[in-house]
Amino acid sequence: MASVVCTLKIMPESPDVDLHALEIKAKHTIESFTKMKETKVEIEPIAFGLKALKIIFLTPEDKGSPDEIAEKVALFEGVNSAEIIDVRRAMG
Repeated sequence: MASVVCTLKIMPESPDVDLHALEIKAKHTIESFTKMKETKVEIEPIAFGLKALKIIFLTPEDKGSPDEIAEKVALFEGVNSAEIIDVRRAMG
């Protein structure tokens, strides 16, 4: 079965939110869904000191939609929004 590369974008409520703590919680949610630990993290400056957290991860294609991850992460304290912004089939 093929793998899918997904990007989760997390917008914190304010610049004061601890992105590192948020990253750890989000990675745990991703790992429990995908059963895979491969991730890449990017910090995207937005405006006025606010930064978005982008987590790129692999998931098996047969797991279905990764939207469940975004829905769970959106409920975390300090998160304004979370959404899957990119899904691509991994080749190779």
